[in-house]
Amino acid sequence: MKRLPIYFLILFAHAGLAQNITVKGNVADAIRGKLLKSKITYHSYPTGGISGSFNDSTFSFLIFGSAKYQVTAEAEGYIPQTVIVDPKESVNNVIVRNIALTSKGETIVLNHLIFEQGKAVINPKSFQELDELVAMMKDSPKVEIQLEGHTDNVGNPAANLKLSQSRVDAVKKYITSKGISKNRVKTKAFGGSQAIAKENTEEARAKNRRVEMRVLKD
Repeated sequence: MKRLPIYFLILFAHAGLAQNITVKGNVADAIRGKLLKSKITYHSYPTGGISGSFNDSTFSFLIFGSAKYQVTAEAEGYIPQTVIVDPKESVNNVIVRNIALTSKGETIVLNHLIFEQGKAVINPKSFQELDELVAMMKDSPKVEIQLEGHTDNVGNPAANLKLSQSRVDAVKKYITSKGISKNRVKTKAFGGSQAIAKENTEEARAKNRRVEMRVLKD
């Protein structure tokens, strides 16, 4: 009997070990928490070779192998939101990714955007959230955004304003390096002039150091 080459045997062994992973979640209003019936689409990322859709407030689908998947939710009166799921995130072969939609006219805080302290250098841990923003803008080619930079109010106001501008410039550079036109991304710096937390604590100061996204055109 003819023997199979060793690399075929390795491939078969890996195929036998691979398992289906369930991706599931819901779509809700970011402020009120109310579930929203939405157009939900998913496809393998970045190629889009495998895809599907739902019209519901919840979703559940199977993925197989090592490919990442992009899930986008759209609802009338809300800013579209995209998440990227990685099979490596699964726990007991399940990935739960709920999607929070923000009403049009409101800003979205990029909660997972991290910079080196006192600098405009983006931490690599932030790249997934920025990649999700890029994916949303590629799916919605008419969308134009404004990135708004904020710092805490500790230190020199002029230096804080400069730092907040440098940080939104760094985010814009990352987004445009992924194929988004520069004309679709505006920036604005506020320094420490628009605090959202007034307490004199480190936790409050951390909340104030943020970048927000505002949709200018959809």
